Amino acid sequence: MRHSELSESEAAAAKQKNIDDWLPITSSRDAKWWYSAFHNVTAMVGAGVLSLPYAMSNLGWGPGVTIMIMSWVITLYTLWQMVEMHEMVPGKRFDRYHELGQHAFGEKLGLWIVVPQQLVVEVGVDIVYMVTGGKSLKKVHDLLCKDCKDIRLTFWIMIFASIHFVLAHLPNFNSISGVSLAAAVMSLTYSTVAWTASVHKGVQPDVDYSYRASTETGKVFNFLNALGDVAFAYAGHNVVLEIQATIPSTPETPSKIPMWRGVVVAYIVVAICYLPVAFIGYWMFGNAVDDNILITLEKPTWLIAAANLFVVIHVIGSYQIYAMPVFDMLETFLVKKMGFNPSFKLRFITRTLYVAFTMFIGICIPFFGGLLGFFGGFAFAPTTYYLPCIMWLAIKKPKRFGLSWTVNWFCIIVGVLLTIISPIGGLRTIIVSAKNYTFFS
Repeated sequence: MRHSELSESEAAAAKQKNIDDWLPITSSRDAKWWYSAFHNVTAMVGAGVLSLPYAMSNLGWGPGVTIMIMSWVITLYTLWQMVEMHEMVPGKRFDRYHELGQHAFGEKLGLWIVVPQQLVVEVGVDIVYMVTGGKSLKKVHDLLCKDCKDIRLTFWIMIFASIHFVLAHLPNFNSISGVSLAAAVMSLTYSTVAWTASVHKGVQPDVDYSYRASTETGKVFNFLNALGDVAFAYAGHNVVLEIQATIPSTPETPSKIPMWRGVVVAYIVVAICYLPVAFIGYWMFGNAVDDNILITLEKPTWLIAAANLFVVIHVIGSYQIYAMPVFDMLETFLVKKMGFNPSFKLRFITRTLYVAFTMFIGICIPFFGGLLGFFGGFAFAPTTYYLPCIMWLAIKKPKRFGLSWTVNWFCIIVGVLLTIISPIGGLRTIIVSAKNYTFFS
């Protein structure tokens, strides 16, 4: 009797190991610390960086500078907490955001708190990137070929999606590290192009730093929307534990040491990308800046076309980084809950359908950018600004009114305010621009 029980549990353990070796997050654990650096840069520095000067024009100098720098500090702190919490139970690793959530809030509740928000963020970002990739390709075409026939955005989104129908079948995080490195280099490059080209143009003769909107309500709503844009710009936390899961760990050198080194490098790169673009772009153009700084800089044509091409390459990498945890969730669900066998066919169908879904939504609603402020506050602020703090308080239970306790509560309050007020601004932006929206444009 004892023997059969043992072999059954061994069989179950072996089956579990086979599944883990197949799932994209846990299948390879030989990443180096610099993988963490460029995965984090790719995840964090989205095309959102190009809208930061526009956000500044709605925030103004004082609040704008404060909010940009404060967000950088808060999100670095919450990221540090997540890296620390990855292995706080000896012998166990929280490879996924929701596993940490389940440890903090309990089996059922943890799933319900984390998974919906994480999915909104990851799928939302992927849809935005479908549109961004399509728009940037279209811009390159329009800039380089002035007399060509106009091609609808729909087709550009399809062309961009066709790349992902291939790349989506790379099995795990380590297999996309080359794509990710290219993307990280590109984000640095187009950020640098954006601010150096702005400096080259110089401060505009009629530059005006007053708020963009003329009415009081307009100013308030634009301010709220800009907060959502900033929250969206710092949204790399959704894939942090999943990235850390790919790093090997031993009692002597736990994974948090190389991971943290990578994160610090990534955050320095983020500062180099974000702050010059936001401040210099606003300084040169004031409130006349477009919601994408590359549009404001029309000349020289070849440089702007190149920058748009860099955006395309970057967005290809970012799409994959955010899609990987979604693939992991889908495949875990299908294999563990629905009882499918882990196979190439299952993976091929699942991932192809996911890419098709994001492409379809992107084509239907190409005004997804307006939804950013809305989603930015709604889902990005919790997972980035305060969910890690709540978990830290729940698990570590620091002393009341001690430093750790106070700092975490401060982050939670800032984050909750962001969650409540930035969707209001985003919603108004959607309503105002809904007058001239067309589906399938």
